[in-house]
Amino acid sequence: MTADKPDMEALRRGGKILREGGLVAFPTETVYGLGGNALDPEASRKIYRAKGRPSDNPLIVHIADRKDLDEIAAFVPEKAQILAEKFWPGPLTMIFPKTGRVPLETTGGLDSVAVRFPSDRIAQLLIREGGGFIAAPSANTSGRPSPTRSEHVEEDLGDAVDMIIDGGPVGIGLESTIVDFTETIPVVLRPGYISLEMLRETLGEVRMDRGLLITDSSVRPKAPGMKYRHYAPKADLLIVEGEPEDVISAINGYAQKAQAEGETVGIIATDETFGKYPYGVVRSIGSRAHEETIARHLYDVLREFDKYQVKAIYSEAFYTPRIGQAIMNRLLKAAGHRIIQVTEH
Repeated sequence: MTADKPDMEALRRGGKILREGGLVAFPTETVYGLGGNALDPEASRKIYRAKGRPSDNPLIVHIADRKDLDEIAAFVPEKAQILAEKFWPGPLTMIFPKTGRVPLETTGGLDSVAVRFPSDRIAQLLIREGGGFIAAPSANTSGRPSPTRSEHVEEDLGDAVDMIIDGGPVGIGLESTIVDFTETIPVVLRPGYISLEMLRETLGEVRMDRGLLITDSSVRPKAPGMKYRHYAPKADLLIVEGEPEDVISAINGYAQKAQAEGETVGIIATDETFGKYPYGVVRSIGSRAHEETIARHLYDVLREFDKYQVKAIYSEAFYTPRIGQAIMNRLLKAAGHRIIQVTEH
């Protein structure tokens, strides 16, 4: 189905499954979500079991009506209301003190609740059919690249989900920006399509959690989910940083050496550099001139390499102007923060 032509019969069937405590995978503008009734402790437990997700990693509650926020958030500060006015519906999650309606099974044992109002029409219709409050992490096995197509959901979860709603490829391809409003100064816990600069332009002072892009293990991430490895392909992934020509030369060196040893490596390139890699399995992630394409294709490309017997995957770095921070956050997590710095010799 498409947003323009939603299959209401299928959505009503999905809503019934959700209201009865089952699980439904569905598209959003970011990635596919694995939905369950957010107000039902057992449904949340089912989500954790299906994903193999650590139980201290909170689930995001999806709503489809702004007024529903008051039922699950005990306090919504003025700055959060300003963000909601500007960015909801959209790829923004905000964290508030929770009300008693939200079970601890949904919040990972925390007294706060993460809430998002997606802009995808199919998602909105399903949320309304399902009772209005749908807990939905990404619909993948925990640790794997997030699903941007329904086939990815089927591949990872299969019979663990009661229904998969196919809405085609997603638009953005990276999970929502998360902003924590349980402190005086809003804190970004996960960068996304809505960048830190956009948030600061709207609110003024907003800070990044120190654990986001820091590899120092002594810096403890604020959000429980941030301490886990995510988005990882089966082969080891390494990010190569430096001047563009030095990066290309270094990756070609690794690929040529692997080929001489009878091995093959994967290479994540861009439209601009794709033709400069004569060895290995080379995939373009998109164009640096259109950074949204890089975000949209990241998980697709990571999953694609699982089909090849590659020894390792080498990726260029993608510090693009607007959403490069979000792209690199996901890539660093997928690589386990393994970075190769190259310089001109």
